[in-house]
Amino acid sequence: MTTALPVAAPSRWELAAELIAVKIRWFGLIIGYVLVNVDPSAVEHRPFLNAILALGGLYALFDTFQSYRGRVFLGQYPLIVSVMEALFIGLLCYFHGGMESYFRYYYLLSLICCAIRYSSRITFATCALHCASYATLYLLAPVEQRSFLALALMLVVLGWVTWAGDSMAWLLKNVGEHLARLNAALQENQSLLETRIDERTRQLQETQAQVLHQEKMAAFGLLAAGIAHEVGNPLTSISSLVQMLERRDCDDYTRERLALVSEQLQRIQKILRELVNFSRPASTERSWVSMGEILEEALNIAKYYKGTKSRLVKLEAPPGLPLIYGVRDQLVQIFLNLVLNAVDATRKNGHIGITAEFADGAMVISVRDDGSGIIPGNVSRLFQPYFTTKKHGTGLGLFVSRKLAAEHGGTIEFEPTMGRETLFRVRLPVGHKSVDRVSIESIASCQSAAPGHP
Repeated sequence: MTTALPVAAPSRWELAAELIAVKIRWFGLIIGYVLVNVDPSAVEHRPFLNAILALGGLYALFDTFQSYRGRVFLGQYPLIVSVMEALFIGLLCYFHGGMESYFRYYYLLSLICCAIRYSSRITFATCALHCASYATLYLLAPVEQRSFLALALMLVVLGWVTWAGDSMAWLLKNVGEHLARLNAALQENQSLLETRIDERTRQLQETQAQVLHQEKMAAFGLLAAGIAHEVGNPLTSISSLVQMLERRDCDDYTRERLALVSEQLQRIQKILRELVNFSRPASTERSWVSMGEILEEALNIAKYYKGTKSRLVKLEAPPGLPLIYGVRDQLVQIFLNLVLNAVDATRKNGHIGITAEFADGAMVISVRDDGSGIIPGNVSRLFQPYFTTKKHGTGLGLFVSRKLAAEHGGTIEFEPTMGRETLFRVRLPVGHKSVDRVSIESIASCQSAAPGHP
């Protein structure tokens, strides 16, 4: 059992050429019908001529149907078409004046169509068939009607039209192919240009987002420094007055209350020191830092964020973790952003877990929460600048965090989990030093809740 080979679909050139050939064929048939039914010399053989033209019309009709279906009729057997056309034109000429029939010009139309549709070899083979067809008319004509000069002239014209038509078709094909290559190259360059524009636009948005974030941090730093300065001066005066009162001879109740005031003043001063440290100009100097200390500092800053005290936060950093060589402030900012996102994503008494471990030659820090989760449609947009689901969010936290992690040779990835949990995993390269850290567990409770990620 043999399997038929699939027929290749015709090219755009072949379909266009076929459409031109169909139009020329219909033009010839219409002119032929008019000529046969108007010319008085065709009265004797008019039924035969109309019958031949009707057969040609059926062929043209089927050829037109195939052409509009995107196919070339008998495209694999072009010489069969040439034989039929040579026979068709020869019969028209035989029943309508022989060698002097007006239908002899159909040979020229046939050669032009063949030159457009097929290769040079097929075109010259068709020319040979038409020459043989016309030479047969010469042989079938009565001796007194034979004209060798007419035969020779017609054969020369057929050869000339074949050469000219084939050269013109070759030129058109080459120009068409060249234009097609240029168009393909233009489309490729256009696609490349669009890709570059998209890339430059993305880079511009990222740069703009970084500048905006830096401006916000700088403005916050100035505000924090100003608040710390303005609050610090009155606190110093109050603290001095309390110390003076404590030195005086007073009853136990008053002494106890003064001690309580002094304790709260120290607490406020500690908060102000942390605020001043956070607001100081960012340093880009790299040093060996402990991941445990980085996470602790991020949590110390996050505890002043609304809602943090009403969440159950658990930090685990086992002893002996290698040190990381990086910019301390930038590393703190990475995990501060992730913790604040987790706070916003959880409700009151929600759980936030932070773990640090050394695995596969890198420091792996996971930030997990049991909050509202992230819908699948937003996962691909998590790290894009300005994307946020918060009412008052800027959409810069995750973008800046990934950028800072990349500057340290690391990555931040969102990992899907079962249920509504959210897990972000940070991987950072490590050095060769290690520091002893203890496992820390801090649980605090207060009030307030906040909306979801990121």
